Amino acid sequence: MFRDSVKSSSSARAPGDNDGKPPGPLQGRLAADSTPAPPQLPSHAPYLLIGGGTASFAAARSIRARDPGAKVLIVTDEPDLPYMRPPLSKELWFSDDPSVTETLRFKQWNGKERSIYFQPPSFYIDPEHLTGAENGGVAVLVNKKVVHMDVRGNKVKLDDGTEISYEKCLIATGGVPRNLQVIERAGEEVMKRTSLFRKIEDFKSLENVSRKAESITIIGGGFLGSELACALGRKAAESGLEVVQMFPEKGNMGKVLPEYLSNWTTEKVKKVRNPAEGRSTAVGLEPNVDLAKSAGLEVDSDFGGYRVNAELQARSNIWVAGDAACFYDIRLGRRRVEHHDHAVVSGRLAGENMTGASKPYWHQSMFWSDLGPDVGYEAIGIVDSSLPTVGVFAKATAKDTPKAATEKSGTGIRSESETEDTAASPVASAAPAPAVENKDEYGKGVIFYLRDKVVVGIILWNVFNRMPIARKIIKDGEEHADLNEVAKLFNIHED
Repeated sequence: MFRDSVKSSSSARAPGDNDGKPPGPLQGRLAADSTPAPPQLPSHAPYLLIGGGTASFAAARSIRARDPGAKVLIVTDEPDLPYMRPPLSKELWFSDDPSVTETLRFKQWNGKERSIYFQPPSFYIDPEHLTGAENGGVAVLVNKKVVHMDVRGNKVKLDDGTEISYEKCLIATGGVPRNLQVIERAGEEVMKRTSLFRKIEDFKSLENVSRKAESITIIGGGFLGSELACALGRKAAESGLEVVQMFPEKGNMGKVLPEYLSNWTTEKVKKVRNPAEGRSTAVGLEPNVDLAKSAGLEVDSDFGGYRVNAELQARSNIWVAGDAACFYDIRLGRRRVEHHDHAVVSGRLAGENMTGASKPYWHQSMFWSDLGPDVGYEAIGIVDSSLPTVGVFAKATAKDTPKAATEKSGTGIRSESETEDTAASPVASAAPAPAVENKDEYGKGVIFYLRDKVVVGIILWNVFNRMPIARKIIKDGEEHADLNEVAKLFNIHED
């Protein structure tokens, strides 16, 4: 969410193709200068996916891989085709292209350009043609919301009254940004200058405001708030925009990082954003469980989200994936995860299980955050600053940055290069750990999070492409006498 002194709006636009050119109008969207005839929506979809985000797209791709003739219908209340959300608070802000809000193309830290959309419009078929598609395909119904679910009748109702029956259904409704009661109660004048940050339109609106406003305040010191503060800080250095970040914790990422590292990160972010005074907001998500009541599905009272079994099933022919799923982790207990890697892997597994795979979800999902091209981290498991931690650090080199990691891996969406493989026999560096010249300069390192003396979470601070090792440590669930020795498995002391 952001708040400023300028009210702005931006119209919905069709997603750009691989060349950055806008495609023709999509099903369910009204053209700016005409009103087309009402679309003939399919009355039945063998595979119905509710939600148009990462988990839903991963499921569709997985279904088609196992069942090449499958007919898949994605229903989304957004005006856009499936896209990745991480660049909305990361790389898109570092683009030098003045038309980035139109093309939605960005350069990764290694300079390689890509679109925010998973696939161009040509990848999908028109929803009107889905029923008769001889070889099946994936259709996306945009600007439509599922408002009621009849589990016994195997059908859903859309906000326009249309009913669609299904054989297999995935709920991947994600989450909705939280607002603050103090803002909601502050009146219309405050509300119209405030926006939650989650979707493409939010990025477009905030980017437009950042060109006109004198001051923007980000409320929230978590992943999204800190990323936006750094991203807007780049504009502050160029245009004099005042960027202020507010949060109740003592420092950035205070709920995740140990206090000493949170303080260090806060100083780093201050240097990037160069603030004076001000206000704004990104305070987390609430899982979207609007369909729970009509569908009779159980919502977890502790973590939120739909409770599912090990195969991500809520009912015999209903699966849940992504932010909205509350699943049982065989190592860490029941959890709900809100990160890109989890959306990819849980969506993929749900798609496989919808075609009869019957696989349990054993993946330890990871997440990452970049505070610009020079500071980034990857994490796995339960990373909670209230837990005991042990950090082992070393002096960073030029290759220990998100930019260098991207150049090496070829992708900025690092979870896409992740697999469920673990390091079978990681070999620690034989070299002794050199002393860190400045104890307060946390250039790179490993932070272990402990519960009952067992490692339940790991953050790799400016250490990249070593996630399989971290995944194996958590999977093994063993006590370690000396975590300094365990840190050597990541070879952080090598130049």
